[in-house]
Amino acid sequence: MVTGSCFCGNVKYNVSGEPVDKGICHCLSCRKISGSTYTTNLLFAEANFSLISGTLKQCTAKHENGMVLTLHFCENCGTTIYKTASLDIFAGVIVLLAGTVDGGQGVEKAKPKSELWIKYRVDWLPSLEGVTQVQEFPE
Repeated sequence: MVTGSCFCGNVKYNVSGEPVDKGICHCLSCRKISGSTYTTNLLFAEANFSLISGTLKQCTAKHENGMVLTLHFCENCGTTIYKTASLDIFAGVIVLLAGTVDGGQGVEKAKPKSELWIKYRVDWLPSLEGVTQVQEFPE
């Protein structure tokens, strides 16, 4: 069982099972979401996620490829807990931001299987060796 929370501690969650996938995403939307160069993501079955305390607000917008992306975030501090997306490959899963896992273990255990939207990877950041490189997702 993985536990996690937002920056202010208002939102607490747990998620069971193993991630169905792990990846970092360089898309322009993830840059905005993270305020940095990419997001580090753990994909879990949506049914395995439980909100323990707090309230999540949602913000929905179009991704640069046209899919609908919804952020689920703390209404108090704004920490994005997870994302959902309208593409079939994301059906039934949440894209949990690894940095929200308690104790720093989310990022430590999030060694990516794939690096997504590499066409937007900044020039000064090298590609990760041994992981699948995905240029972009189709609409």
